[in-house]
Amino acid sequence: MIFTIKIKLIYGILISKDWECIIEVPSDFSLEDLHFIIQDAVGFDDDHMYEFNIANTPRSAPINRFECDDDIQALSISEFIDKSKGKKAFYLFDYGDSWLFQISKSRKKPFHKIVDIKYPRVILETGAKPEQYPNFDE
Repeated sequence: MIFTIKIKLIYGILISKDWECIIEVPSDFSLEDLHFIIQDAVGFDDDHMYEFNIANTPRSAPINRFECDDDIQALSISEFIDKSKGKKAFYLFDYGDSWLFQISKSRKKPFHKIVDIKYPRVILETGAKPEQYPNFDE
């Protein structure tokens, strides 16, 4: 099945505009796959550690935490979304700059793959993409 999820930038260095995107992604993809999907969508280099967590708010202690060093290939996006029901799901990239994204499943029902469409795919993007390494001298 294909899930429609929203990725929204909550926090990062020098955020001038909100950025978010809506992505159609196979529900059986792993959290590691989701990490690479988000990296591609935002245009970041994959050169830092990351984690996924489930919490009440962006600043509260995680209820569930899945770090990049853990076996996150064993946990599917579907399982992660199910675990986050009633809570909020987050993706934290780069513990130094602390890029924080909120992940939410849209109200659109999961659907079967459409022939000749390559998934995952970004179907909507709003705001300006953040710059991973801004030039502070400008």
